[in-house]
Amino acid sequence: MSEVLDLFGSSWFFIAALLAVLSDAFLPIVPSGTMVIAATLQASETHTSPVLLGVGVAIASFTGDLLLLRIARRGAAWAQRRLDRKPGAAGAAAYLLEALETRRARTIVAARFVPGGRSVLDLAVGTTATPPRRFLRWSAVSAAVWAAYIVGLGYLNEHTFDTSWLSFAVSCVAATTISAVIARMVQRQRRNAREAATAAADADDHLTTAPVAVS
Repeated sequence: MSEVLDLFGSSWFFIAALLAVLSDAFLPIVPSGTMVIAATLQASETHTSPVLLGVGVAIASFTGDLLLLRIARRGAAWAQRRLDRKPGAAGAAAYLLEALETRRARTIVAARFVPGGRSVLDLAVGTTATPPRRFLRWSAVSAAVWAAYIVGLGYLNEHTFDTSWLSFAVSCVAATTISAVIARMVQRQRRNAREAATAAADADDHLTTAPVAVS
């Protein structure tokens, strides 16, 4: 119980970091990862358990998904308009929904690491009539994975470097690099899927329009 009081009473920054993680589902521009890294470094200075911080981050992350998903399901038209307003978001949503059919776990976890991917995925799932139980199950897993990753990154660098500012800088650069690599991989998979679909459509058109030999 004392650790809980330390976590939320030692500094306002812990609460701000958790709120940033929760609101990141609605506003992808919020630097939630950066704030969690800073909170991890602060936790070390106040002797707060990083595990407890990670649990809080995971809960906040999953709660944000749950809230956005429910809002999207109650206002599917609004969710679709929001996707249509963003360049490329509608196409990304369609790709994610298709990927969920064959690669559910990997798609949900990867979307958590891609900037804006979490919001697009939540909105996309909210516009469908499919029951969200299986999605929420893996959403909880991905929230725990991301929380362990981002808190662990700050904790590892804090114990590697002597100064807090260097630990913070290296952690942020590492998190940005990893997100960029995962985003590039997702974009490549999406491009390959689009090219395969185009090739299949061209093959079908060729078969349909091919002349029939008359004996």
